[in-house]
Amino acid sequence: MNDSTHSIRIRAGGLADAPAILDMLDSAVVWMNARGNTEQWGTTPYSQQPGGAARVERYLTENAPYIAESDGIPVGALVLDSGPSPQLPIAPAGEPERYVRLLVSDRRYAGRGIGAALLSHAAEETRRAGAKLMRVDCWAGGEGELVAFYERNGFTPTDQFLSGTWPGQVLARRVA
Repeated sequence: MNDSTHSIRIRAGGLADAPAILDMLDSAVVWMNARGNTEQWGTTPYSQQPGGAARVERYLTENAPYIAESDGIPVGALVLDSGPSPQLPIAPAGEPERYVRLLVSDRRYAGRGIGAALLSHAAEETRRAGAKLMRVDCWAGGEGELVAFYERNGFTPTDQFLSGTWPGQVLARRVA
């Protein structure tokens, strides 16, 4: 862990974290839109999208949520599940896995290694669960920046898919 992540603490999340996560998601939409990316999550704040708040609440009650904090302030969130969303055209792995269903960081803390710290924690949780495979799916549009982020964090692209017109990429990472 580099110096910029020393102050990051990761804890289990819960329903009380929903407002902070929705704020992070809303700010991510604003940030993406400011960079010209209106296709990944659209232009409507995530909290106002149909089913957005309910989806976050399900993540927090039905999955394994983790919150990254800096000085007690939530600065990132990650949600692990036992497999991909059944709404997406992604095949099960055929072996025990942990699947990253959500990864978001507060854009005000960009560049501090929050996403990498959360993914490292997810790898530890995957090992602890006795699984050797961690997967994630992400938006594969634009210049491929999000795919490249996961590659920098030890993931390898596997399957591509389309969800409507949304181009997706599944990536996998083996954990020891």
